[in-house]
Amino acid sequence: MAGDKVNVTFEINDDAEAMLEKIVDQYNLPDSSKAIRCLLDYVAEDADWDEIFKTVRCLRC
Repeated sequence: MAGDKVNVTFEINDDAEAMLEKIVDQYNLPDSSKAIRCLLDYVAEDADWDEIFKTVRCLRC
């Protein structure tokens, strides 16, 4: 287990949870927490923060 981990609580939409479950199954990850950590590591490494946070996406309108 690399690095110290902390428990966090947050809310996501049903479709985001389904996406995480698909990632876990497709890549044989231990759980959705690992999938989220991988996504966060990827974003932290090569992030275009303006692209992520200034782009308006309308996924649930």
